[in-house]
Amino acid sequence: MLGHHYTRTFLETAVASMNAGCNLELSYGMRNNVFMHIPQALAMGNITLQMLRDRVRPLFYTRMRLGEFDPPAMNPYSTLDLSVVQSPEHRNLSLEAAVKSFVLLKNVRGTLPLRAQDLPGKRLAVVGPFADNSRVLFGDYAPVPEPRYIYTPRRGLETLPANVSFAAGCREPRCQQYSRAEVVGAAGAADVVVVCLGTGTDVETEAKDRSDLSLPGHQLELLQDAVQ
Repeated sequence: MLGHHYTRTFLETAVASMNAGCNLELSYGMRNNVFMHIPQALAMGNITLQMLRDRVRPLFYTRMRLGEFDPPAMNPYSTLDLSVVQSPEHRNLSLEAAVKSFVLLKNVRGTLPLRAQDLPGKRLAVVGPFADNSRVLFGDYAPVPEPRYIYTPRRGLETLPANVSFAAGCREPRCQQYSRAEVVGAAGAADVVVVCLGTGTDVETEAKDRSDLSLPGHQLELLQDAVQ
């Protein structure tokens, strides 16, 4: 109703949402939100009681599975405390999930993975605005952990037995101010160059889409300078 003008009133929006299968509203914090009009829609015959029951049933089934209606002593979630936050077990699981979710689009001549046993004495350069800026590594709605748990590409690569050099080239994703000499200097002397590029929430978030899929600012130029 407000953004796309698909409907004209909250009542009409509630009916359309229910008919489409929506059963939960993320409201704007208004007391008079969309789903508060469901009783009116039911009274007017715009939706049926059976439809309302069908929409509500999964919600309460989920709440029951979470133990919300059980005595606290029966609910295993009630025993959780802050000791589980950032626990080694959970951090290891997070690391495993990250490793298993990588998408490798190309791997010419088996360049990857970089093997620690092959790196002693090698010079490794990590360049780009995403190489050592922890702020830009998290997407929209992502929880941000404590800084000591954040491993930027630079920090992670520096754990390898290689001589690692670093050059951001530009300090933020929009890459307005670009230092070509900085990138060329680091990449030109390296045996392996890792280029870290992207967009981040500075460029795109919910309700802030891009008009094209090009790399922002001078990032493409940075890439070309790093690999030439």
